[in-house]
Amino acid sequence: MKVLLCSTPATGHLNPLLAIARMLTDEGHEVALLSGTAFRARIEAAGARFMALPGSADIDGRDLPAFAPELARTPPGPEWLRIAMERIFVDRIPDQHGGLQEALRAFPARVVIGDDMFFGVLPLLLGPRAGRPSVVLCGTSILHCSREDKAPPFVGLHPAQSAGQREAYEQIAREHEAVVDRPVARRLNGALAQCGLPALSMTLFDSVVRLADAYLQLSVPAFEFPFLLPPTVRFVGALPIVPGQAPLPPWAGDLDGTRKVVLVTQGTVANHDFGLLVGPTLAALAGEPDILTVVTAGGRGLDAIPGPVPENARLSAYLPFEWLLPRIDAMVTNGGYGSVNQALSAGVPLVAAGLTEDKADVNARIAWSGAGIDLRTNSPDPEAIRRAVRTVLDEPGHRRHARRLAVDFAAYDAREEILRLLARHAGSAPGRVRSAA
Repeated sequence: MKVLLCSTPATGHLNPLLAIARMLTDEGHEVALLSGTAFRARIEAAGARFMALPGSADIDGRDLPAFAPELARTPPGPEWLRIAMERIFVDRIPDQHGGLQEALRAFPARVVIGDDMFFGVLPLLLGPRAGRPSVVLCGTSILHCSREDKAPPFVGLHPAQSAGQREAYEQIAREHEAVVDRPVARRLNGALAQCGLPALSMTLFDSVVRLADAYLQLSVPAFEFPFLLPPTVRFVGALPIVPGQAPLPPWAGDLDGTRKVVLVTQGTVANHDFGLLVGPTLAALAGEPDILTVVTAGGRGLDAIPGPVPENARLSAYLPFEWLLPRIDAMVTNGGYGSVNQALSAGVPLVAAGLTEDKADVNARIAWSGAGIDLRTNSPDPEAIRRAVRTVLDEPGHRRHARRLAVDFAAYDAREEILRLLARHAGSAPGRVRSAA
C-alpha cells in the first residue's frame, strides 16, 4: 500500500511522522514523505521516499527568525500567536496544497497522513470526498479544538471550575477572537480563495480536528483536559522512540545511579536563546551535589550555552532518548509536546517553563495532571527552578502522578492502533487527484 506523509518542516512535527514512516516501511508499505528540503537526509534515513515542498512551503522550521523575524520582537501572548499562525502556517497553505497535489499525482497514495499543523490538507478536506485518499492527521500538540468552557487554545487555562471562571473565560475568548481568530481567519480565507475554495466556517484549529477522516492524538486521555471530543479523535498513546538517532555521549558512564539525573531541554524550535531555560537551570543546580544535570541542545552547538559549565553538568547536541529516559529522575522542559509525552510515558516528573507556541497549554496540562510543576513563565529565575526541581525529586506526589500516567501510556500500543486504523481507512481508492484551483 502506498502511504503519503506530509509534515510541517519542523522537528517537533516531523519526528512523529518519521516514527510512523518507519513502522509502515517495516510492515512492507511504500512510503513517501513530503516536507522541507532541510530534512531530506532524515526522511530518507527513515526508509521513506523524500518529496520536497515547493516555493514558500519549503522552509526550515528550526530557524523561525529567518522567515518570521517579528516573532523575536514580540512577547509571548495572543499577538505572538497571531503572527506565528499567519506567517508560519497560513501563508504556506497554497504552496503546501500545490505540493500535495503534485505528490499525489506522482505517488497515488491510498492514505495521506499529516501532522496537525500541515494545513495544506484543508483543500482536500473541504473538497468532494470522492476522488481523494483518506486523510489521517496526527495531534503533535495539545488537542486544540473548542472546549465547552470557551477557553481558547494555547492560552494555558485549566478547565473552568465555577460559573465565575466560565464567565472570565468567555471574556478572554472574546478578546482572543478579536486579536487572533478573526485576523487569522481573514488571512486563511484569502489563502483558501487562492485554492478555489470558499471561506471556512470554523476556526483553523477546529477545522483539522473535525474535518479529518481520523485524528490521532499522540497522548492518553489522562493527559488531556476533559471535554466533549469530536468523533474523529482517537488517542493512541506515545509513539515508539526511533532508536539510534544519536550516539551515546562519551560521558554515558557517569549516569551510574550515584546521583539524581535531571535532564534539561529547550527542544529544537525555542532553543535560539539558551539563556531562557538551559542557562538558568545549570546555574540553579550547580550547587546541588546530589544532582547530575544533563543538557541536550537540540542540535545547536554547545558553545551557544551561556555561562560556565558546572562540574555537575553534562552536555550534548543530541542524546538518544531510548537510552536516556530510563536513567533520568526529572526533566526541566519548556514544554515540547512530544518530549513531555515521552517523559510521562516513562514516569518522569517534570518542571516546565515556556509560553510560546503551544507551550503554555502543554505546561498547564503538566500541572493539572499533577505530574509536575508549571512555573508559568518564559524566563524563570534560577532559584525558582532549583526549588521546583528539589520538590519533584524530594517529595513523592509528582512522581506518583507521573508513574500513574506511565501506566495509562502502557495500556496503549501506538503501533498496533495506527496500523489497524490505517488498514481500515485504506479501503478508499485514491482515484484521480482533483485540482481545487
